Amino acid sequence: MFGPTEFAITAMCFFGICDFIYKRSARAGFKPLHFITGQTLVFWLLILTYAWLSHRLVLTPAVMWNGVAGLFMFIAFFHFFKSLETGSVSINAPIFRLSFMITAALAILFLHESLSFSKLAAAAFAFAAIWLLLGSGTVKISTKVLERRSLVNVTIATVALGATNFFHKLGVSAGALPETGILASATVFCSFAILIAVLNDRNLPLDVWKLSAPAGVALACALLFLLHALTSGPASVLVPISQMGFIVPAVLGVACLGETLTFRKVGGLTAAVIALGLFAIS
Repeated sequence: MFGPTEFAITAMCFFGICDFIYKRSARAGFKPLHFITGQTLVFWLLILTYAWLSHRLVLTPAVMWNGVAGLFMFIAFFHFFKSLETGSVSINAPIFRLSFMITAALAILFLHESLSFSKLAAAAFAFAAIWLLLGSGTVKISTKVLERRSLVNVTIATVALGATNFFHKLGVSAGALPETGILASATVFCSFAILIAVLNDRNLPLDVWKLSAPAGVALACALLFLLHALTSGPASVLVPISQMGFIVPAVLGVACLGETLTFRKVGGLTAAVIALGLFAIS
């Protein structure tokens, strides 16, 4: 039977699949607005169907926190995809996943979760893993690749995603069912995404669905597993575990895209595994 840690690790795998699909989307040249619209529609329809069929659609005042999470999630993904217009997904995706530091800080400050040596050590190994993986590919960090506008966008996205997961924790802690909480956030997220799409570009190319649809499925699964984890575990541990998903695209890049397996990449993956272990025992 799954416990909070197992749920968080499963969520991590699905978040990692999302990041891998984002990488493929950027390579395919899809516009961020087109991709996020397709992903959002699939995400919302899947969550609505699942919550309805599982009889887990129970509206309570607590889901308002998840609605706020949906607003911040839209801000996060909108600015993340905007950052990819002038920046590299190989750089911005790992930075985006640093949002776990925001969530952990908020949980420690406002939910009075403990700050232990193992958490600090795990965070240090996570930072080391991201730094090693950022420099392990063919993309180099420079002002040409990571322009100021891209850096501003990915920073906003990272902070907003950290707030998103904190509000999800508040929702399930106050009694919202994970399925209902995700539906509330998905509804807000979907409403803003469609509004922006209608105002900016109504022509959604059919070929975008081949990547945005599986991304929507992966995002729905990731958030469901994460919220099930948060119902009975600390956000300062479980959210960092779930956001270690950058491991997955690094492995899939080698296995599926023919990327080179360097000593630095091996070091980054090793540091990430150590960080996961430390978070798990925190």
